[in-house]
Amino acid sequence: MMAKRIGIYPGTFDPITLGHMDIIERGAKLVDELIIGVTTNIAKSPMFDDDERIAMVEREVAKIACDTIRVVGFNSLLMDFAEQMNAGIVVRGIRGVTDFEYEYQLTGMNRQLNDRIETVFLMADVELQPIASRLVKEIAFYGGPIEKFVTPAVRADVEARVQKMAPRGG
Repeated sequence: MMAKRIGIYPGTFDPITLGHMDIIERGAKLVDELIIGVTTNIAKSPMFDDDERIAMVEREVAKIACDTIRVVGFNSLLMDFAEQMNAGIVVRGIRGVTDFEYEYQLTGMNRQLNDRIETVFLMADVELQPIASRLVKEIAFYGGPIEKFVTPAVRADVEARVQKMAPRGG
């Protein structure tokens, strides 16, 4: 019997975008089980806390007609998390050359930590390539439209959070 192929798609998902959803749907087809690993990147200051992001990803992933996807929060090295989850594959989305350079370096470091885990890159759909969570937050903060980049539920979450962050008075 062949071993179950478990993949991990890690990220901060702050917020989860249509680009993330595209990679999740496509990545799920490559493995027997896809674990969406929601983590905190110490280099970023998240708009949503860990529990909020996990709940948001769970809600959005529930809309995908696939019962082999699960969402797990983690706060450790990716390679340690992958071992813990018995994953042999890390799925990463690439939007362009800048992403590739960063991911190439990250993959090299991860291979030094654990060479039993392979990284698979999926190119973002051409229409979704410009989408980045960081830019979605910036556009929303300045009152711009974000409906082309996120689902209606995520849009509501982001706009509600921006309202809370807006300075009072004037």
